[in-house]
Amino acid sequence: MFLLTDKLEFPNQNQATSEGLLAVGGDLSAERLLLAYQNGIFPWFNSDEDLILWWTPDPRFVLFPDRLKVSKSMAQVLRNKDFTVTVNNDFESVIAECSRAKRSGEAGTWITQEMIKAYTELHQLGYAKSVEVWQNEKLVGGFYGIDLGNGVFCGESMFAKVSNASKVAFISFIQHTHYRIIDCQVYTKHLDSLGAEEIRRDEFLSYLQKNSKF
Repeated sequence: MFLLTDKLEFPNQNQATSEGLLAVGGDLSAERLLLAYQNGIFPWFNSDEDLILWWTPDPRFVLFPDRLKVSKSMAQVLRNKDFTVTVNNDFESVIAECSRAKRSGEAGTWITQEMIKAYTELHQLGYAKSVEVWQNEKLVGGFYGIDLGNGVFCGESMFAKVSNASKVAFISFIQHTHYRIIDCQVYTKHLDSLGAEEIRRDEFLSYLQKNSKF
């Protein structure tokens, strides 16, 4: 297990465990987070009191935008225009709602106050984006993630207070942007239903190296 220090570095991804755990420690500075995402690594841990855990799973769960699946029922929901979708309209509320969302099999949230502060800073720097879904002027769904500026969007977390709200956010975002690949990190049934699939880690890393802005 690689223990990070104040030095801004990560070990080679091939040193990760079979579960994808690569390193522990370090910090959530903007510089380290951007270096992590540039190299297919993301933080995921349980509380501000715990050491930060850094992951790079193999296989990687991703979505290719041209393989997005929209069911007939979801297509009808989109046509009904019961929701309004915005981008970067209220990042702080989206990440706060994601941190409060109840998730099956999880006792608490992995989106700690330290994480919220770190990703809000990335938003202020122009790297973290939020997508909001509104109904009757109330925020009912959305998600946030990291735009690497190289055609790769790294999704982090989503929430929905009403049925289909998070799917509307995700589908609308995909249909109105031009990313080459969406990083979904690890398998979820929710994103599998929308067309996400598993690919080898080295294949995913090859997308990160193409036209990197870092």
